[in-house]
Amino acid sequence: MRRVAPLLLLIALFAVLPQGAAAQTTEPQVIVAKVDGSIDRVLVSFLRDQIAEATSTGATLVLQLDSAGTLDQDAVALAEELHAATIPVIVWVGPSPAKAQGAGLLLMYAASLGAVAPGAGIGPVDPLDLASPEDVGEVSVPDLANGWARDFDKPLPLLFPDRPIPAQAALDGNIAQVAAASVPDLLERLDGTTVSTASGAVELQTKIATSQGQQPVSVRFTELGPIDRTLHAAASPTWIYVLLVLGLAALAFELTQPGFGFAGFAGIGMVALAAYGLTVVPFSWLGLGLLLVGIGLMTLDVRMRRLGPLTAAGLVGFAAGSYLVFGGLSDEIDISPWLIVTFTVMALLYWGFGLTVAIQSRERLTSTQKGLVGLVGEARGELKPEGPVFVKGALWRGRSAGDPIPQGARVRVRGVDGLILRVEAEPEPATAGDPSAPSE
Repeated sequence: MRRVAPLLLLIALFAVLPQGAAAQTTEPQVIVAKVDGSIDRVLVSFLRDQIAEATSTGATLVLQLDSAGTLDQDAVALAEELHAATIPVIVWVGPSPAKAQGAGLLLMYAASLGAVAPGAGIGPVDPLDLASPEDVGEVSVPDLANGWARDFDKPLPLLFPDRPIPAQAALDGNIAQVAAASVPDLLERLDGTTVSTASGAVELQTKIATSQGQQPVSVRFTELGPIDRTLHAAASPTWIYVLLVLGLAALAFELTQPGFGFAGFAGIGMVALAAYGLTVVPFSWLGLGLLLVGIGLMTLDVRMRRLGPLTAAGLVGFAAGSYLVFGGLSDEIDISPWLIVTFTVMALLYWGFGLTVAIQSRERLTSTQKGLVGLVGEARGELKPEGPVFVKGALWRGRSAGDPIPQGARVRVRGVDGLILRVEAEPEPATAGDPSAPSE
């Protein structure tokens, strides 16, 4: 045991030490994180996770950016976090026709190095936050950008665009330092470049090895997962509006049908996603109220089996609410007027005519079915408990009130459940000479 104990200790040390050594001698790593769309709380959390992971592994972080700005998030605080990272952070606006506007442009100023793809659009710098386009506050973008440039020994920016500018103008104005058409092109151009970070200067090792003898570089691409991608998409004014209207339309359809089916569950799902979006995107309570009241009035008119004043008032409320619900946001993400007009016309056709016709047709069918109660028909398929039945010259959906009924058996209609006939087996009529027939 005395000889075995030191051997086990030595094995344990070898099992631990290579892991610590690997952390120091590992191959260079590059994390390429895709930042696409308005930078909402989901994307902010994703960015912070990527900065933390790159810091823990010593990787170079490349942000593949295509954004018009933040959405109800502190753009300056986010840029400061990126600037304070102890690892190189490269912001690349690409591929074409990607854009960096508002807070997206602020991230370029704050990064260790800015890059741009030919054909990309840069600027304007205002508004930083798409949720508050009129709220300029006390932020001085030139002062921030110049301070960040001095921290990292970058050329001072010459441009703070108030309108979109092309990629070459961004290079000439010291907003970007490198032009690259793709991520592989960018990594090749960055290799060997020295950039500054909050912890000092770092020489980038980013070129992907193409032959033996070259230093291997590990490149990993990351983006939002399926759930986060869905939540990120739902945090868009256009998608909130579409999900809310379609979800309520599906629920209104269920009012014309017996029971609760697929349309109802789909409607609940869409309304739930829209409700999440409303927790992320600032909205007008007045606009939302008008929109909901408008849909409610049109649905009430459907239940009253008519196309009258309630539908007209509901349509006006629907249009006004659609226009006001996100009226205070930047034009970059606001709902298109053409979408509002299209949905208003669709609402008139759907609530005013479609649902009204559907509920009237169902009631005529139900009345016809009630007239079948007491009649005898034939099972055209096995009923266990449901199946097709033929009654009074037409095929209906039947449900056995008791035991399964075989195909071809006589059935008698005993009631109606929604659009389904409730039937029971009908004894075969006695024939002459049948010993089981009662004697006179």
